[in-house]
Amino acid sequence: MTIVSYTDISLDGLDSSPVAPALAGLRANEARYFANKYESDYVTSTPAESPEVVAWIEEILRSERGIEFASPVLEVFVYNDDELFWPSLYFADGLAVNVLWTKAEGGKRAVGFKLSEGMAPPAELDAFKWVRQRSKLAGEIRGSYFVIKGEHPLPPAAA
Repeated sequence: MTIVSYTDISLDGLDSSPVAPALAGLRANEARYFANKYESDYVTSTPAESPEVVAWIEEILRSERGIEFASPVLEVFVYNDDELFWPSLYFADGLAVNVLWTKAEGGKRAVGFKLSEGMAPPAELDAFKWVRQRSKLAGEIRGSYFVIKGEHPLPPAAA
């Protein structure tokens, strides 16, 4: 497990990515958001340490939109409190995928995609429209999302 700093950008856990510096900046940007919004450390783990979270997100992508990524997952982040379950996956190609899942019945549930600076959208996401955001930590981030319509029982990590 690694605590991600948004003041000292580190490549730890991402060094096998061909876009490691850009992906590290994107991860640091997310760490800053969670520190400011939820006063939470941004602790990442390997996919082997959180296989149920990786499987849950992959199942949502497959069943909701038929999406399967070829790039391997390098890191997993999970934010979990009484109201939200909000995991993220960081892929070697520079893509970050998160699932915002409000635990209350009828709450917000969506999948978000963020592309590291300089990364072309993967073919699996060609149909999505992308918005741009500037970040001091990550440069230009492009993002998109879709609303989850189906039911997907939360993994044990959300308990």
